Amino acid sequence: MQYLPNILFAIALIAGISFFAINIRKLFRNINLGKDVDRTDNKSQRWKNMIKIALGQSKMVRRPLSGFLHVIVYVGFIIINIEVLEIIIDGLFGTHRIFQGFLGDAFYGFLIGTFEILAALVFVAVILFWTRRNIANIKRFLSREMKGWPKTDGNLILYFEMVLMTLFLVMNATDVPFQQAGIGNPISQFIAPLFDSFSAESLHLIERTAWWIHILGILVFLNYLYYSKHLHILLAFPNTFYANLKPKGQFNNLEAVTNEVKLMMDPDADPYATPESGTEEVVPEKFGASEVTDLNWVQLLNAYTCTECGRCTSACPANLTGKKLSPRKIMMDTRDRLEEVGRNIDENNGTFKDDGKQLLNDYIKPEELWACTSCNACVEECPVNIDPLSIIMDMRRYLVMEESAAPQELNMMMTNIENNGAPWQYNQQDRLNWAKEE
Repeated sequence: MQYLPNILFAIALIAGISFFAINIRKLFRNINLGKDVDRTDNKSQRWKNMIKIALGQSKMVRRPLSGFLHVIVYVGFIIINIEVLEIIIDGLFGTHRIFQGFLGDAFYGFLIGTFEILAALVFVAVILFWTRRNIANIKRFLSREMKGWPKTDGNLILYFEMVLMTLFLVMNATDVPFQQAGIGNPISQFIAPLFDSFSAESLHLIERTAWWIHILGILVFLNYLYYSKHLHILLAFPNTFYANLKPKGQFNNLEAVTNEVKLMMDPDADPYATPESGTEEVVPEKFGASEVTDLNWVQLLNAYTCTECGRCTSACPANLTGKKLSPRKIMMDTRDRLEEVGRNIDENNGTFKDDGKQLLNDYIKPEELWACTSCNACVEECPVNIDPLSIIMDMRRYLVMEESAAPQELNMMMTNIENNGAPWQYNQQDRLNWAKEE
């Protein structure tokens, strides 16, 4: 019975990490459903972007209040969880505050004291975040895509943070030897008097309970990430590394179109080649995207990385003028459909069974796509370099090139370009008539 707590801790740790690994494997599988794209160029700039934007939070602080609060939570989350390493060692080997003996009272006290101050700051920041989300009536948190689960998800993570920080402080406050040593307790020393009436046995029970709930809560939090928008805690780093480095507004050529043009210009090419004719079958590629599998893997990574903060939507001129487009919703819909495709694959032994649905129309409506002005405001505003515009443009391409479903005004413009070499409905010979007018 002496080693039972250690065995139970090891089981919980292995179970938590294993379940997380299974979900991460699904995550990579889903992202790799996207088409291949090369994002290995200019590695030095990519590393700079990741360090500056993901680690340094440079785009978050453009909005000072929310940016400052986010930095507190971010730094607190990173640093406070260093103590998880000590908890794991103590849990596996039955020790208690093992680092205190190695680091010495002074340095150990400094570390734990820093953790306590950060925990208190995180608690305050989380309360302010909750207030902004639920009481302050900030427009970007009231959009239609933020109803139901997205709102609940945003609040759940805040409750998680509050509970974990409280447990950490209670754990320290009820650790009698730690409090008597008078080291590293700048916050918990004010909580400790609340437990003065408790017996030594009760204090030990409270301390052990807080310790267990704290570490189990961290394991639950770890596995909750996969189902939450807070997956960006992990994915912001690769997302900023693999972000598009080309100038904003530079339109990429479709490889499918390039191949079609090459095929038309090659007199020896046989577009109707079949295996029976001794050549490989030529399968026409889809122009643009109507399903998540038509997007590239970086776009799917973008979808999983979306923080649902709404900065993109709050800066979108189409959304600000009352149109249905919300860049945040584009990313959320892409992620939801990708998750649906992933579950379909899991349920059908690794293969996708047609479910009669697709990203276009079932999740994202053409009206949303055509409302976009392609101004790149959403791309510029995103704190982790997500590119909703690339998905919008690929789906527009599908509508135009596969379904001929462009708005009438756009069809007229393209017809004029085809017939007259210009967007206007004038004969080429009449182009310069305006110059002759007096």
